[in-house]
Amino acid sequence: MHVKLKLTVAAAIAAFAGLASAQDVQVVKIGHVAPMSGPQAHYGRDNENGVLMAIEDLNKQNLVIGGKKIKFEIQAEDDAADPKQGTAVAQKLCDAKVAGVVGHLNSGTTIPASKVYNDCGIPHVTGAATNPNLTKPGYKTTFRIIANDNALGAGLALYAADALKLKKVAIIDDRTAYGQGVAEVFKRTALSKGMQVVDEQYTTDKATDFMAILTAIKSKAPDAVFYGGMDAQAGPMLRQMEQLGLTNVKFFGGDGICTTEIAKLAAGAKTLNNTVCAEGGASIAKMPGGTEWKKRYDAKYPGQFQIYSPFTYDATFVLVDAMKRANSVDPKVYTAKIPETNFKGVTATIAFEPNGEIKNPSMTLSVYKDGKKTALN
Repeated sequence: MHVKLKLTVAAAIAAFAGLASAQDVQVVKIGHVAPMSGPQAHYGRDNENGVLMAIEDLNKQNLVIGGKKIKFEIQAEDDAADPKQGTAVAQKLCDAKVAGVVGHLNSGTTIPASKVYNDCGIPHVTGAATNPNLTKPGYKTTFRIIANDNALGAGLALYAADALKLKKVAIIDDRTAYGQGVAEVFKRTALSKGMQVVDEQYTTDKATDFMAILTAIKSKAPDAVFYGGMDAQAGPMLRQMEQLGLTNVKFFGGDGICTTEIAKLAAGAKTLNNTVCAEGGASIAKMPGGTEWKKRYDAKYPGQFQIYSPFTYDATFVLVDAMKRANSVDPKVYTAKIPETNFKGVTATIAFEPNGEIKNPSMTLSVYKDGKKTALN
């Protein structure tokens, strides 16, 4: 009886200790927003995978912040690349009191969402939205860890003029904040280099038939076409360019077309071989931790890699790095530490300008050889 009593007391103490230990674990939610439905869902999956990998790696560290063991969880939301849905899910994340947000993917959703996050005091870090207007309001909650369109659009135009010696270009954009922004920078830089813009056409980020605008462009005999938009339109556009005999015309675009998916969407069109695209950041092979990270990614998510997942991975770590330095997961406390970031990430050593732009952004130009994206620099 005496032994049984001892065992019962010991069991009770162990149970209480286990309960106390469980109570000391604090769940911290990191929000993530991207298009998880619609024609851009492959980008969204890739971005979300980067955040999931980061959270898994962070949880292995058994971090203690503010005296509590921290368990990170993702709160993933779908904005369908739609600005209205983007602000709605931003408000949802504010109401859920997430500790920080990685996202959004598109400039058209990130720019309006940034005001929502600013108003509720939650920091967000994008590794994908590139329109320079994102950081113009000066919100203390907005950060970008990728080169913006001023670098991408200009870099492509300089390559077209200086390296390829092209003279005449037609420009198409999809009327989104991203597409218009990158096209405008390309146009401005091309004109400054003495190139002639022979035609400007517009489409939408839902379109699939470009025969009319491409026929109009063909009559102007350009050396190149620049497209400001995403791969879901660029792939069919390349197929239709081939159908119209535009097989000697170069095709330029920013990071929105710089994916592995575009090769599938172009469905064997020879015009893919004429494509030159630009993306913010170094190529995977030249990122400090890129090659090893990509092996882990491919093992975990085979065939899903697109562009931005290394950046969303680093964006998650940037938020948590600031939490560690502040010894708090409260956005009101740790957000002030993000501008002081000096984090050695997979993509780069990340530090910020006063406006939230990454310091010393790099850019990679790529072409497609035998359907595979190949870095030029």
